[in-house]
Amino acid sequence: MSVSTLAAVSAVSAVSAADAVAPSGCAPLPVLGRDVTVPLVTGGEVTYAALDYAASAPALQRVWDDVAAYAPYYGSVHRGAGHLSQLSTELFENARRTVAGFLDCRDGDQVVFTRSTTDSLNLLAAALPDDCQVFVFETEHHAALLPWRGARVTFLDAPDSPEQAVRALEHALAARDPHGPALVCVTGASNVTGELWPVRELAAAAHAHGARIVLDAAQLAPHHAVSLRELDVDWVAFSGHKLYAPFGAGVLAGRADWLREAEPYLAGGGASRKVTRREDGGVDVQWHDSAARHEAGSPNVIGAYALASACKALAEAGFGTLAAREERLIRIVRDGLADVPEVRFLSLFGDDAPRVGVLSFVVDGWNGSHFAAALSAEYGIGVRDGLFCAHPLLRALLGGDPQDGGECGAPGAAPGGTALDAIRVSFGAGTPDEHVERFVRAVRELVRGGARWSYRTVDGRCVPDTSA
Repeated sequence: MSVSTLAAVSAVSAVSAADAVAPSGCAPLPVLGRDVTVPLVTGGEVTYAALDYAASAPALQRVWDDVAAYAPYYGSVHRGAGHLSQLSTELFENARRTVAGFLDCRDGDQVVFTRSTTDSLNLLAAALPDDCQVFVFETEHHAALLPWRGARVTFLDAPDSPEQAVRALEHALAARDPHGPALVCVTGASNVTGELWPVRELAAAAHAHGARIVLDAAQLAPHHAVSLRELDVDWVAFSGHKLYAPFGAGVLAGRADWLREAEPYLAGGGASRKVTRREDGGVDVQWHDSAARHEAGSPNVIGAYALASACKALAEAGFGTLAAREERLIRIVRDGLADVPEVRFLSLFGDDAPRVGVLSFVVDGWNGSHFAAALSAEYGIGVRDGLFCAHPLLRALLGGDPQDGGECGAPGAAPGGTALDAIRVSFGAGTPDEHVERFVRAVRELVRGGARWSYRTVDGRCVPDTSA
């Protein structure tokens, strides 16, 4: 493939997710690993059912093909004189434009490539003005709960409805110091319950009280269109590895002023416009005002390109179609387990609240690690167990004391023991119906008949006992 052909075939062009037209049909999108088989502890093999999308979604086949097509033309970016460097620079900056279109960015917004949602929110935390007040619900993922250590932070209790969330934020903001800067951090969709949060209403409340708002869209962006304009948020952060791209790339997009005025998140080449020595032996630096200010070092070109490719693929597939299919998969799970009283799904806003394909539950008589181990070892199903990097939220949902010292992988993970944990099943655009149907059958069989194998605890996790 010539370089010109590569550019014509594989270049990721800017596209708005909101403008994409959904194709007919409702088949899962092709993803890597869809034909991988895994061994069962009871004998034989089975096609792996990847139902841990909320942690990391498998890469779309199309994304992988785009990356493979570009790989032979890999080159340095920015200021490179060679043809491959120019091509790589074009693809990298075109990826930035694609992401801006995917997020419906406004004029003047910046798109900064990072490593992940966690990295994005820590970058923003480092850019907060002095004496900034931060407001965050205890229900957030730790990536959104913990970065604000240098600010005055107000943690809000878990709400029991979207309306209560808005009222709680309005009350907290009304009591704040009205003269200093303030930031609200909120999720778009819970990584524990999958429930959608009232982002537009929370943004309106924040702005009415002179605060800004950042949206953690790690769980929202893979399932629904995210528009900075329509949601009226100041920033949005998300990760490529939850958006069907390989690991290692994330985005912080939104208002440029705080980012432009802050010291660079990392100091080094690429972030600096001009560096000179002083007579006293020191160094003077002029930093870039663009997104490059916070992208020091050699950028992850392949990661940014892959992320942009995933944005384009999802937009072209149509979020309306993807969401409709996902809602059907949610119904398969809920309806299939409705007559299993031992299974209790977790929610803040109620079982009927709108959600993405993320469901967490507990099973009477089981701890999460034991149940998840049996699903994997005996049925080839990959789910997640524990506290999902959202410890305060799980304590609120499970009725634990807010000061409870329970943690992921606690000693209570022994078979038959009790632990403050849950099981999470999550799926998305690449999930076949069969994987979800197998999950439902497996849960019913485990609840009614128990595990067919014995398990033991190793390093705080249940694993099949193969010593016999």
